[in-house]
Amino acid sequence: MAGRAETERREPVNEQIVANMYASMRSELNQIYSKITELEMEASEHSLVINAIKPLDPSRKCFRMIGGVLVERTISEVLPAVQRNKEGIEEVIARLNEALAAKKQEISDFEAKYKIRIRKPESESKDDGNRKEGSAQGVLVGPAGSSE
Repeated sequence: MAGRAETERREPVNEQIVANMYASMRSELNQIYSKITELEMEASEHSLVINAIKPLDPSRKCFRMIGGVLVERTISEVLPAVQRNKEGIEEVIARLNEALAAKKQEISDFEAKYKIRIRKPESESKDDGNRKEGSAQGVLVGPAGSSE
């Protein structure tokens, strides 16, 4: 009985379970994509800060947010910390890219194993031709002073 339960976990028994597993894997892939995007934005913000304060006098006052608290430091104290943070973010992005590649491979193997093909719904492909003519949708607004 225990052997049978382990087999059911590894091999899905019907199409619905396969579809749920596939949807879960796609969801994980999307989460990785969004985390990478978020971290890339953060790394670019760090680059902007580094480029902005690098040419300034190292003894000049600088304010930095640490754990929700704004603290006063000098540029010579803040610049190395911001550079370290940026390097750490870039390392995390690299690891997430590796995880993304592994997840993509896992999904493609899953698709091949269960012969999964993604298809567009027919209603979307038919509607695309009709939308070109009436694609501009707006809000109709009356004259500004006609509330009488």
